[in-house]
Amino acid sequence: MKPNIFITRKINESIVQQLQKYGEVEMWDEEEVPVPRQILEEKIENIHGIFCLLTDTIDQALLERGKHLKAISNMAVGYNNIDISYARKLGIPVTNTPDVLTETTADLTFALLMVTARRITESERYLREGKWQTWSPMLLTGQDIYGATLGIIGMGRIGEALAKRANGFSMNVLYHNRNRKYNVEKKLGVSYAELHKLLEQSDFVCVMTPYTKETHHLIADKELKQMKRTAVLINTSRGGVVDEQALYDALVNGEIWGAGLDVFEQEPLPHDHPLLQLDQVVATPHIGSASIATRLKMAQLAATNLIQMLNGQKNQYIINQVK
Repeated sequence: MKPNIFITRKINESIVQQLQKYGEVEMWDEEEVPVPRQILEEKIENIHGIFCLLTDTIDQALLERGKHLKAISNMAVGYNNIDISYARKLGIPVTNTPDVLTETTADLTFALLMVTARRITESERYLREGKWQTWSPMLLTGQDIYGATLGIIGMGRIGEALAKRANGFSMNVLYHNRNRKYNVEKKLGVSYAELHKLLEQSDFVCVMTPYTKETHHLIADKELKQMKRTAVLINTSRGGVVDEQALYDALVNGEIWGAGLDVFEQEPLPHDHPLLQLDQVVATPHIGSASIATRLKMAQLAATNLIQMLNGQKNQYIINQVK
């Protein structure tokens, strides 16, 4: 008997066909609308495997309804949308999709850094709104990137990829990580720094750490006050790592110079959010891994992960090893 599989969002037909070879597949047939909680509660009662996204909250209450659930495949690197501990208690393995989005997310991170530093989006609005009347020596001047100091908080795969890009701009790279990585220092020519030193010395601070209880509001009022008044904060990790009210206050009060944000505490972000009213903020709608090739690779990997788990095969991406 084939296992029952539920896909929580409309995905490429080739991925659906990949899963149909191994199970009876049902899919929420909307691409831009998340599956409603009520429907997810109904579906999980009769399925063996779920292919989910970071927008789906797989909490204890939902897991308790999944009496037949044997595998959860999350199409994302982060997995704070899933109660990992309770899934482990129930003996349900959970996988994510790292590796395949590393370079694409590093591209977006460095792009945000450049666009924010050089005020690209603000300049484009200025031009489109017909405000450009003449060349002026200090018109829309920004911050230099070449030779500046970059501070990376979280030296994982994406952090390393970002450091490689920074090397191409002759940037001085500092990093802070839970564990010091001597091999990365030697390989990439980066230097370890305690968090307060990194914040004090960096022209650009990129947050690349996972979102956990320990990293909730890792960057808040105290940390923002430690940064240079000319510094730029970039966040492409998870919104909850940065205290958005503290960030807004720091920007309004001139405590830091600008911010480039791809992730937010509340997603989707309300169009009237205070941060969106500031010219020195560049904001994108969580598109860190959004290249065509990468999103397809993520979906393919998530499907492969689910198939392997349902077949009882070994899988290297299980994040909550169960007995």
